[in-house]
Amino acid sequence: MATTDQTLSGVPGRYASALFSLASDENAADKVGEQLAAFAAAIEESGDLKRLVRSPVFKSDDQIAAIDALAARLGIAGHALNFIRLVARNRRLPALTGMIQAYATLSASAKGEIAGEVVSAEKLSVQQLKDLKAALKSSLGRDVVLTTRVDASILGGLIVKVGSRMMDNSLKTKLSNLKIAMKGTA
Repeated sequence: MATTDQTLSGVPGRYASALFSLASDENAADKVGEQLAAFAAAIEESGDLKRLVRSPVFKSDDQIAAIDALAARLGIAGHALNFIRLVARNRRLPALTGMIQAYATLSASAKGEIAGEVVSAEKLSVQQLKDLKAALKSSLGRDVVLTTRVDASILGGLIVKVGSRMMDNSLKTKLSNLKIAMKGTA
């Protein structure tokens, strides 16, 4: 599959492509995607899990044991769990979130949708997400599958990434641009 999407390149893209191919062959692509999304959400919400995934100081056996415990709690099994274990065994956990994003991109593309990410300062409500998806669909002409992330450092507004496009309407960026403009007038 030739593509120019950056999320499908490199190690994350290769791992995600292999998993997507396997899951598709067994008609489990959606289930695997949901389980990977649940794991990604758990990483995002837990500082300890972020450290476990990103730090090379933990032994892969310790990482796998922690992953197994978390997977049991989240209901992650089958291909998704085996994939995460393989990534840990191969010492590639720091790239796991990129792999999950690449998998979401592949899954969305197979359904005729576009995968995107929205970053907000606070968790978005269900209605806000629905409105954002509707606005993106009218703009792009295709359904958009959004993953969400909270980053308080943007202060307010949104950063929306869809494919190679990015719209940064965050308060942090607006303040930075204002600061630059004011330096130019001094």
